[in-house]
Amino acid sequence: MALAPMVQAADRYTVHEDHTWVTFSISHAGWANARGLFRAVSGEISFDKDDVTKSSVSVSIASDSLDTNSEVRDRDMGGENFLNVAAFPEITFNSTRIEQTGERTALVYGDLTMIGVSKEVALDVQWNNEMPLPWDSSTVKTGFSASATIDGTDFGMDKLVAFGLGPKIDVEIDLEALRQ
Repeated sequence: MALAPMVQAADRYTVHEDHTWVTFSISHAGWANARGLFRAVSGEISFDKDDVTKSSVSVSIASDSLDTNSEVRDRDMGGENFLNVAAFPEITFNSTRIEQTGERTALVYGDLTMIGVSKEVALDVQWNNEMPLPWDSSTVKTGFSASATIDGTDFGMDKLVAFGLGPKIDVEIDLEALRQ
């Protein structure tokens, strides 16, 4: 009797909100780059280390967790001209396919939904490390860094240019996740 080879299923992870940073930078009329971050990020990752193309990511960001280091700017950016957080409380990313580009790198394609508009976005992702916590060997953490450039007008933020912003937005993500 031949035994079927053992197939390792993908590991499941939960985004560790306190150790995840979703930051952005956008040109402010060429004077400088305005920067900000979102403080409330949650999500799930299915990570198959043997075949990353079988992995998936689903992330949700509370749009009202925007922090640009200015309450006035946060109100403006959260208003109807930009993120419209009252009507669209979440920004989501759900992967649709993954292409491995190197030993620890991949392009993760997915649907980014922001302000009620969904567009495919490609994240350039690097897997950084995975190991048990030094003080708790039963808890395993993994980490990724990712980047992308999006055009805010693709998502209906047509007022960006009138306000001297972008419209290109550089997004940087540093994410840690706990294995379940």
